[in-house]
Amino acid sequence: MMTNARKSVGLVQQNARLLVAFFIVFELLAAAAVAAFLMMPVARRSAGDLAGLMLLSAQTWSELPPETRPVFERELANAHMLTLRAEPPLGGRDVWRSPYVHLLETALAERSGDVKRLSREQITGEDWYWALLPSGEGMISVGFPIKRIEAQPALTLLVWVAVGLALAYLAARWLAQRIVAPLTRMERAVLHLGGGQVPELLDESGPRELAGLAARFNTMARQVRELLLARTTLLAGLSHDLRTPLARMRLALTLLEERPSARALAQLEQDVAEMDWLVGDVLDLARGLEGESSEEFDLRPFLDELAASTSNAARIRVTHRHAKVRAAPKGLRRALSNLLENALQYSADQVVDLVAQVDKGSVRIGVLDRGPGIPVEQFDAVFQPFFRLDASRSPATGGAGLGLAIVHQLATAHGWDVKLAPREGGGLEAWLILPEVTVST
Repeated sequence: MMTNARKSVGLVQQNARLLVAFFIVFELLAAAAVAAFLMMPVARRSAGDLAGLMLLSAQTWSELPPETRPVFERELANAHMLTLRAEPPLGGRDVWRSPYVHLLETALAERSGDVKRLSREQITGEDWYWALLPSGEGMISVGFPIKRIEAQPALTLLVWVAVGLALAYLAARWLAQRIVAPLTRMERAVLHLGGGQVPELLDESGPRELAGLAARFNTMARQVRELLLARTTLLAGLSHDLRTPLARMRLALTLLEERPSARALAQLEQDVAEMDWLVGDVLDLARGLEGESSEEFDLRPFLDELAASTSNAARIRVTHRHAKVRAAPKGLRRALSNLLENALQYSADQVVDLVAQVDKGSVRIGVLDRGPGIPVEQFDAVFQPFFRLDASRSPATGGAGLGLAIVHQLATAHGWDVKLAPREGGGLEAWLILPEVTVST
């Protein structure tokens, strides 16, 4: 596995090679199109014009009086870079002849009716092309220096492709690195996450696909961070809250050794029950992370039975509508039971309202009390494990601080929403909102 990973090509190199390959194909196709539809027609027309000028110059020279021919030759050399001479070409040939020379030979053959081959000579260090053309009753050599046709389309295309290839490679590497950089950062973050560390959140800017991937990773990272925090808080809170009953049990055992008494045994039994209750709440919090399958059931008898089975059921007033919902019944019962127990505990002898409302395809179940309420700035904090408004953490003044945390975990596991709000006239409203999968009738 590791050997294959080392031999594999990186995404930057792979994308760069692909882009370069596509660019080469594009350059070649573009060069072929330019050559076929632009350069060749222009070169053919230019070769035809030059062939016509060479034949016209040879014919005109034969028709001029001898005394005016030198003037005509100078004008021809200065204006058109053409030279006339009586000596025939030496017959030298190029090893490689440019396409323009072939076009010029073809144009001369078409206009003179005879195949004319250009010969190459070197005169005073400069290369010339010569052609033997008809002039009156005889023949005359017409020549021009190579610099007259020094345009080099093949070299131009080669330079164009080379420069384009270099720019394409640089652009391909830049684009590939820009695409790969977020993936590289995500790879490092995944390695940190796999190593048990909490990764930094990724930047969610950039292309839509990469931004969406980063957003989903950040959501997962936040959930992992919350799980790690909840685990740490859970273990710390459990160890802290177990110390008090353990200390009392140790003291009771010492007293029992010295003087057995029914009171010490009752205290031991109470401490064991408190520890069992605390461990049960912690297990409920852990189970809240496990999803339960949903069922469709009638809400009215469900709430009536829940209120009747709650301690101090006489203080619960149920107000509901007939509705069928699709939800996890055990999880819903546990969440509402915790809300009811909290409301009954903190509202003294006041009546607690259990309300169910149907609103646009969803169901809102509320537990409304007339207790002291919770400060608005602590609405989020009370859902954290072991958080209590009473800093004493005494069981006499409240539980372990897990009731609302269990409700929050159950809501998260089943896709519900739990909200707190101040109640008009004093008290607290706790609402559990089941999403639109509920079916009202």
